[in-house]
Amino acid sequence: MSEIRQREGEQIKKESSEDGKPGDKELNQEEEKPVAAGCVPPENLGLPEIQEPPIPPQKDNIPLFLKGLPPRWQNYVIRTAVSFAMVFGYALIIYAGPVGLTGLILLIEVMCFKEIISIGHAVYRTQNLPWFRTLSWYFLACANYFVYGQSLKDYFGIVLRRELHVLQPFIDYYRFLSFWLYVIGFMMFVLSLQKKQYLVQFTLFGWTHIALLIVVTQSNLIVQTLFDGMIWFLLSTTCVICNDIMAYMFGFFFGRTSLIKLSPKKTWEGFIGALFSTVIYSFFLTRFLAQFQFFTCPAEYDEDSMVFRMECEPSATYQVREYILPGFMQALLGYGGVHWETVNLMPAQIHALVIALFASLVSPFGGFFASGFKRAFKIKDFGDVFPGHGGIMDRFDCQFLMASFLYVYIQTFLKTANPTKITHQILNMAPEHQLYIFNQLKDSLTKSGAIEA
Repeated sequence: MSEIRQREGEQIKKESSEDGKPGDKELNQEEEKPVAAGCVPPENLGLPEIQEPPIPPQKDNIPLFLKGLPPRWQNYVIRTAVSFAMVFGYALIIYAGPVGLTGLILLIEVMCFKEIISIGHAVYRTQNLPWFRTLSWYFLACANYFVYGQSLKDYFGIVLRRELHVLQPFIDYYRFLSFWLYVIGFMMFVLSLQKKQYLVQFTLFGWTHIALLIVVTQSNLIVQTLFDGMIWFLLSTTCVICNDIMAYMFGFFFGRTSLIKLSPKKTWEGFIGALFSTVIYSFFLTRFLAQFQFFTCPAEYDEDSMVFRMECEPSATYQVREYILPGFMQALLGYGGVHWETVNLMPAQIHALVIALFASLVSPFGGFFASGFKRAFKIKDFGDVFPGHGGIMDRFDCQFLMASFLYVYIQTFLKTANPTKITHQILNMAPEHQLYIFNQLKDSLTKSGAIEA
């Protein structure tokens, strides 16, 4: 009996071991499967492979009288002529004041956004995505409504309250309204999602919002500095323009050493020559513009003439002061035979030197960033608006960094209270609050002797 039980036990063990082998193999196979680390996208997601430029290159619009010149000189003549035309047009818009410049900034913003979005649409043009362009422009409108609502309220509040009563609620509650407009666009995007296109659609959703961050935010910062005195806006923008022109000129005639691989045509000779040229330009331009209240005074709305006026007493920033030169500068000047211990400068000129250094040393990296972006998508220019220059983004890529820097610099070192903003805020208050402020101001001015009791 014991032998029979022993044989049956061995048989049961054998059968169980045989039955267990497939399971063990399946378990081992499951354990041997590699585990994905992080988010590893599956294959065949429809990501673009850029074999050719997503947008056509700039057309050859060379005039007949330039056909006999070498291509290098053809480009030089065209760029120079177009540059003079742009500077002349810019000067005319400056004459229109802050309102005209605000319109120009909004136009540039819209065209830059169009160029960026067009590249994204061209890259994914085979995907047949619904609502991409429509939602992109819708989000641009929502973003502009949100960021410019406060500016409209501060600078055009009186006009809206007295002449355009219908629009007043849209300005008073712009934050709430713009938020819900954005939420509606967000829900429209979610409803437009299609199976097998999720990654592409979310990529373009991010593309649109990055474009909004780059374009809308910077344009709003520019406008906020514009109404506090046009001198800083003109100084910053023209310093970038001057640096770009002089870098091209020095590089064209003297350039030998490549500066950066992202932009092979940029040279160290052009970079250094533009640095010194921009610093000198800013120094004398500030001295010239500081003579005119039109450039130095904040914009104040005149209710009688219904225009913005720039009239005020020049602040201490635009008055000449005597500065003692540091010892090392006196020593350096002494080697050149110049023995100066003091100099007479406006504080504004010192600020201008800082802005010029930023325009020469940091702002060009905005252009290098744009060059890398264009190389990634195998395009030469963002567009063909300006012959010889490319698109709007090609001309204003360096201005975006400058816009952020200028806003931060003014808020830190140059910001003063704007009477126009304060007046509009008081006029929007309830009568009892206005009366309280009036009594407080009256008591303060009486104690200081500014008015009689």
